[in-house]
Amino acid sequence: MRIFSTLVIGALAPFVLFGGLLGAAAADDAAPAKWDVSDPPGPRTSVTIDTDEGTWMSVDVCPEGREIVFDLLGNIYVMPIDGGEAKALTTGYAWDMQPRFSPCGKRIAFTSDRGGGDNIWVMDRDGTNLVQVSKESFRLLNSPAWAPDGEFIVARKHFTSKRSLGAGEMWLYHRTGSDGVQMTKRPNEQKDAGEPTFSPCGRYLYWSQDTTPGRTFEYNKD
Repeated sequence: MRIFSTLVIGALAPFVLFGGLLGAAAADDAAPAKWDVSDPPGPRTSVTIDTDEGTWMSVDVCPEGREIVFDLLGNIYVMPIDGGEAKALTTGYAWDMQPRFSPCGKRIAFTSDRGGGDNIWVMDRDGTNLVQVSKESFRLLNSPAWAPDGEFIVARKHFTSKRSLGAGEMWLYHRTGSDGVQMTKRPNEQKDAGEPTFSPCGRYLYWSQDTTPGRTFEYNKD
């Protein structure tokens, strides 16, 4: 299997120096444009990528076992489980990753920055009818997992403070979009948690968590 993808590289509009102050070339009284991931400012250059391998990929198998869904270079693809041609479900500037089939197989949950930051989205199996499930602007989300009933999605909400890796909490969302319900609370700002998944019966939630003793990390410089 080979994947052909087009990467578009954009450059921000040039800045000019006026009287020792850094200002944009646009008029001072112009209202700043709202950032749009799908339409970045500045010139763009297309670069064709031809690859048959990838790293840091996520893959999931549909409930009936006929197809797989996976991410590569910020796009999501489906293909027959026995091999064949991969079909792109998402394209464009947004970075889409971590696709997961719903229990019924009709929908796919995934993480995307198309709204400006990493949030949980849902689309139909053919890549249509995209719905933004979470609407965080600062505490970003990832690692979506479906509840067995196919109505709810649990995800890891990422909190950062002094440690760049941050700490995680598990939050539950309805697939049509909601404010979310907190399922777990981070013990402190240093110890991470993530990778949530439901038990088959839907009664229990499992996740991984750093249980190193103490509240801080100590590193040996050697």
